[in-house]
Amino acid sequence: MSETETTSARDQLHRLQDFMNSRILGQQRLTSRMLVALLADGHILVEGPPGLAKTRAVKTLASGIEGEFQRIQFTPDLLPADLTGTDVYRPQDSSFSFQQGPLFHHVIVADEINRAPAKVQSALLESMEERQITVGKTTYPLPELYFVMATQNPIEQEGTYPLPESQLDRFLLKVVIDYPQVDSEIQIMQKVRREAMQDEQALSIPASLPVMQQTIFDLRREILDTYVSDAVEQYIAQLVDASRNPGAYSSGLESWIQYGASPRASLAFDRCARVLAWLDGRDYVSPEDVQQLAHEVLRHRLLLTYQAEADGLTVDDVIDELLNRVAVC
Repeated sequence: MSETETTSARDQLHRLQDFMNSRILGQQRLTSRMLVALLADGHILVEGPPGLAKTRAVKTLASGIEGEFQRIQFTPDLLPADLTGTDVYRPQDSSFSFQQGPLFHHVIVADEINRAPAKVQSALLESMEERQITVGKTTYPLPELYFVMATQNPIEQEGTYPLPESQLDRFLLKVVIDYPQVDSEIQIMQKVRREAMQDEQALSIPASLPVMQQTIFDLRREILDTYVSDAVEQYIAQLVDASRNPGAYSSGLESWIQYGASPRASLAFDRCARVLAWLDGRDYVSPEDVQQLAHEVLRHRLLLTYQAEADGLTVDDVIDELLNRVAVC
């Protein structure tokens, strides 16, 4: 892409983010990280109480890009075939034809993923990792643009099937959201009231949208050219290493971390930091980009010890300590 085309594409992505923030009030970090995951060609896990517009956020993103949207409500009685699709018998000619499931869309929201049993979770995670679905002896490719946002409700844990660490690791980022501030709450009430009255301005999509799929593919390749210095790469590697060998950095960390992050964490830092820098209009990655992403990249990849939990520490507290202990190179 030429410099003019790059500037135009960046402006279009900023307009997409502004559009999402105008529809999803008080959750700017969520909308930002959704765009980062989309441009980094990864998937995102969002955890938060009910009613915080998680589904609305990904639906708004889908309306702002070229593609089809599908919401899947995960329940304990869900079967893998309910996601992937199945072979349907045709008595007219005694043959089978494949009927595609809801995973064959471009933008997916997997609502309350921890409420479905392991086989269903595995079907979704296979599609995320392999970008294909196998039914019987046949493998079906998924769309090139494929973005999954899975949600979890942290409040009600009875009857749930928590994702194991190896499956959590497949998500590029994990975002934790909380209730909005009072000002945002008032704006939410006003916006919902306007939408109920069918206010065209509240419901319309800007003329500059949707963003074409080819634009997203081109930007993904271009963002990979964003410069990452040896010092920043060293900083990323040391942050991840500190989670695996905490004793070399702090005796306190050693008693808090049972298992550290996998190499997927380093890859997530590298890819997502490039996106943050590009969205900010820079052609280089700074240590601040890495620090901004630390919690979303690491919080689902660290397993704390019993002592850390007994001390009342959260995984975010431990990540804060990692950032304090690892010096910028």
